[in-house]
Amino acid sequence: MARRAERHRAAMVRYLRAEGIADERVLAAMGEVPREAFVPRAVAGAAYRDVPLPIGLGQTISAPTVVALSAAALQAGPDARVLEVGTGSGYGAAVLSRCHRSVVTIERHRKLAERARRTLAALGYAGIEVRTGDGALGAPDRAPFDGIVVTAMAEGGPPPALLEQLGPGAALVCPVGHRGTGTLKRYRSGAVTDLGAVAFVPLVTGS
Repeated sequence: MARRAERHRAAMVRYLRAEGIADERVLAAMGEVPREAFVPRAVAGAAYRDVPLPIGLGQTISAPTVVALSAAALQAGPDARVLEVGTGSGYGAAVLSRCHRSVVTIERHRKLAERARRTLAALGYAGIEVRTGDGALGAPDRAPFDGIVVTAMAEGGPPPALLEQLGPGAALVCPVGHRGTGTLKRYRSGAVTDLGAVAFVPLVTGS
């Protein structure tokens, strides 16, 4: 089973490279993190397909290409302090933790946050702080961040609080659209770059 998963991860990395992901740290992280450990057993067989998968409570784990693209688009160094909004299964945080010094990740669903925390701890991922709360508010007590990744669709643009928590020259990667479909965008130093069409669950904020 372990060897089969390793073969699937290697094939996924080859696919990501062919799709244009060139960041070697991100590719190495994707080749190391066991994606199958972050999805329900019922869909574990599809863990390395390039599709989002359900993880419960109406949430999904993003397709591998989206995870890799978001991480690579940060263009942050190994000593970076990164914020993730939308922990979900914890897979994205695990990948980010293999590329950067520390990760704060926020999940509004307590059950998902607790599950992600357990999974990350069981797999030995350090440098990740899992919080429960409104991710749109960010983590001002830990700001500024060297990069921010949002894993839910924002309407109109990313939450202002997140932009305010970016350090100088840092990037925020966020899907922007309506009713779950839109464009993955990078915001950095006043410039906005479109990274491609994506589908995400909506970003929910407030009580």
